Amino acid sequence: MEKWKGGVGVGRYAIIDIGGKQLRVEPGRFHDVRRLTSNLNTWGSNTKISMSRVLLIRDGSDIDIGSPWLADAVVKGRILHSCFGEKLVIQKISSKIKTRRIRGYRENMIRFAIDSIQFNCRNASNQ
Repeated sequence: MEKWKGGVGVGRYAIIDIGGKQLRVEPGRFHDVRRLTSNLNTWGSNTKISMSRVLLIRDGSDIDIGSPWLADAVVKGRILHSCFGEKLVIQKISSKIKTRRIRGYRENMIRFAIDSIQFNCRNASNQ
């Protein structure tokens, strides 16, 4: 774990690894990710979740970097609802035989809100 002190800034955020992507999260904001599990009905709305795959935490001018993850860091949040991503249009066109096939696809997403970012018993919540 490296610690870098310097620079100007007062923001509090964390970078987490969720759903195969790296996401910058802040307390009080909501984010959309690919569905974590196939059965969201067992979780439902307002279910509390905690993510321990935290790559980086910035609290003011302190930056903690994990290799690969921070050991004592947890990002806590709650699931708001399920939603769909933007529509992808797939076209297959054969010019010689004059056929065209158009298909659309929307990915299932989960919208969740971040409640707090905890690192070494310090709480960086939106207060």
